[in-house]
Amino acid sequence: MSLIDFKPKIISSLKDYSKETFFADLMAGIIVGIVALPLAIAFGIASGVTPEKGIITAIIAGFIISFLGGSKVQIGGPTGAFIVIVYGIVANPQYGIKGLLVATILAGVILILLGVFKLGAVIKFIPYPIIVGFTSGIALTIFTTQIADLFGLDFGGEKVPGDFIGKWALYFKHIGSINWANTAVSILSILIIVFTPKFLKKIPGSLVAIIVITVLVYLLKEYAGVTNIATIGDRFTIKAELPEAEIPNLNWEAIKGLFPLAFTIALLGAIESLLSATVADGVIGDKHNSNTELIAQGAANIITPLFGGIPATGAIARTMTNINNGGRTPVAGIIHAVVLLLILLLLMPLAQYIPMACLAGVLVIVAYNMSEWRSFKALFSNPKSDILVLVITFLLTVIFDLTIAIEIGMFLAFLLFLRRVTETTKISLIKDAIDPNAEIDIKLQTEEHLIIPKGVEVYEIDGPYFFGIANKFEESMRSIGDRPRIRIIRMRRVPFIDSTGVHNLESLCKKSRREGIVIILSGVIPEVRQVLERAGFDTLLGKENVCPNINSALSRAKDILNETSPEKAE
Repeated sequence: MSLIDFKPKIISSLKDYSKETFFADLMAGIIVGIVALPLAIAFGIASGVTPEKGIITAIIAGFIISFLGGSKVQIGGPTGAFIVIVYGIVANPQYGIKGLLVATILAGVILILLGVFKLGAVIKFIPYPIIVGFTSGIALTIFTTQIADLFGLDFGGEKVPGDFIGKWALYFKHIGSINWANTAVSILSILIIVFTPKFLKKIPGSLVAIIVITVLVYLLKEYAGVTNIATIGDRFTIKAELPEAEIPNLNWEAIKGLFPLAFTIALLGAIESLLSATVADGVIGDKHNSNTELIAQGAANIITPLFGGIPATGAIARTMTNINNGGRTPVAGIIHAVVLLLILLLLMPLAQYIPMACLAGVLVIVAYNMSEWRSFKALFSNPKSDILVLVITFLLTVIFDLTIAIEIGMFLAFLLFLRRVTETTKISLIKDAIDPNAEIDIKLQTEEHLIIPKGVEVYEIDGPYFFGIANKFEESMRSIGDRPRIRIIRMRRVPFIDSTGVHNLESLCKKSRREGIVIILSGVIPEVRQVLERAGFDTLLGKENVCPNINSALSRAKDILNETSPEKAE
């Protein structure tokens, strides 16, 4: 067994590679490359960087993720999930583009460490309401950032606030500046994207919308004198080349300040890539290697920013496009990256004619698909604790930021989980007799009830004995208020005990001994018994007072009663 679980799928995929498979991957790669083009441009601009940086990310990260990844069909690149956090870093004067570079590299290191230490499966334990909450929150935030381009609003030089409420306040303030030609372009773009799949199954609606709308707006400008529809070229100078690598100036202060943001980027990247790979597995009947996938995602996020790229991860929509068009090995993903490289070098100058309103329409559809509103709605039929986590995570994502949303959402989910586990652990008192019919640790040949001698109390702990319920047992005994001569604690249904539980039980035993009460443990499972032995319970109670089942525990109690009875003393 290897210490590092790193097994790129491309190695096993090329063993039986055939010409037929290559042509299938070639066609899928070309189509996915064309599909990724408008999304990469849109994600780049929405993230606060230039259009070509989105394409550079799709090229470099897409290649690395396919070449090193643990999924046969995963397509990597920039995604909508990162828009909010990347824009926040870039727009922050304290960080800017340099800060984004450092944060992305740190996120890559974190992802590699997650993979090296085989923590790929841990990501699956993030509660579903948290994932839906911040995914829906990101979707609403993306939609909010596109309102200005969607309606062509003119703010008269007023700076757009970074927060959700401030943005909407500014939008309503300048609602009278709506550009109706711009709005018509946005609506037409959205309609084309929505209805294209009904007629064209292989060609994505976003690509059709960009081509049709770009040509239409160009003709309107040239022949109809319509000049008030902004294009990419009006805002950005596009460079059709791969930039040289730039090594960041890392210092401890920058790392400390950016680490929470880097952790959020890493967590988002891990969740989205592994979710995408899992969905792909279900379609192609394969099983991805989650740790290898995380290492590949980490490598992509370390190398890509050196060339001006932004954070990248596995993209569900592009991955499904790859599968639906015949892609079955990582070669398709590599071809998709090569196609994007050729487009960048040969056709990128044409991107300056793409209307900003059209890209806003593309992102509105992306936000709608991300919103998971059906899942959001369905969760309201779940327990109130799930609804609370969902709503709080959603509101924190929208009103504050993703880092706070994830931190508080996880903390809240953890507290609610502890409460649920604590509620499942029951402590009961048995004073008279034990019914053998429902027992599993009684060695009886008859069905007679086990009689509990006078002066003996039997407590049953049903559930884990950990810090969440460590004081619950003592409180139960204190509420009863009497002082028996012997307490039998049945632990047959205690699957584990932690250090707080051990400390609590030890304190209880010492206190009982001072009060002249003998403690007998019954039915302790081997795993818990080992923990108690290491804690010295054999010495504290005596080995004879740690019994394998309730029969021997009651027998031991009778012996103690006989030894200490008044008649015996006389």
